Amino acid sequence: MIKENEMIFGTRAVIEAIQAGKEVDKILMKRDLQSDLSRELFAIIKDTNIPLQRVPQEKLDHLTRKNHQGVIAFISAVTYQKIEDIVPFLYEQGKIPFIVLLDGVTDVRNFGAIARTCECAGVDAIVIPARNSVSVNADAVKTSAGALHTLPVCKESSINESIKFLKNCGFKVVAATEKSKKDYTTIDYTVPTAIVMGGEDMGVTMDNLRICDEMVSIPILGNIASLNVSAAAAVLLYEVVRQRK
Repeated sequence: MIKENEMIFGTRAVIEAIQAGKEVDKILMKRDLQSDLSRELFAIIKDTNIPLQRVPQEKLDHLTRKNHQGVIAFISAVTYQKIEDIVPFLYEQGKIPFIVLLDGVTDVRNFGAIARTCECAGVDAIVIPARNSVSVNADAVKTSAGALHTLPVCKESSINESIKFLKNCGFKVVAATEKSKKDYTTIDYTVPTAIVMGGEDMGVTMDNLRICDEMVSIPILGNIASLNVSAAAAVLLYEVVRQRK
């Protein structure tokens, strides 16, 4: 359940929060709201990655009993970074970069568990999309055992564009998907590597699979078709650790 201290209520308050540089994950606005302030808000977020969703009044009332005036913003628990800034810094440090991209992961507990494993496995950053993705809220931070306070998170407009950027920067981009017959242990992860993990329902999207360098799968010996995404991520990440040791 989202706590009220993770939300900002009212159009003017949301505008001021954005102008003050607060990390806003998304905005909910009453479906039929039309005002000068709402148009000002639209203008401010036009060139940002902040998603705005039109919703019924009932959804806003369910989230809070306070006077929200038809607008609620959700505040991130972390400061997001840019992948374009992180990658050059990693190379300058002489590191072999290791990035994880999450293509549509929406469950907070899965996200927190993945972040915890990423921190333990020495991952340099997690990339999430601005839309159709989990947000970094207090529950995610708690599930990550605090890892999200130290592990850089990049919220980008498009996972597809992030994959292209990483490939241009010399990364091998590897997607985890049950559509592949290639065993995850057969890939060389000792080079700059980005692992793409898909969402809980659809996995990695076809548009993103098409541009990845490799597609791999984890052998499934039981009757259930696939592992939970956080468990699958742990398996792949520690294969990278094993090879790099």
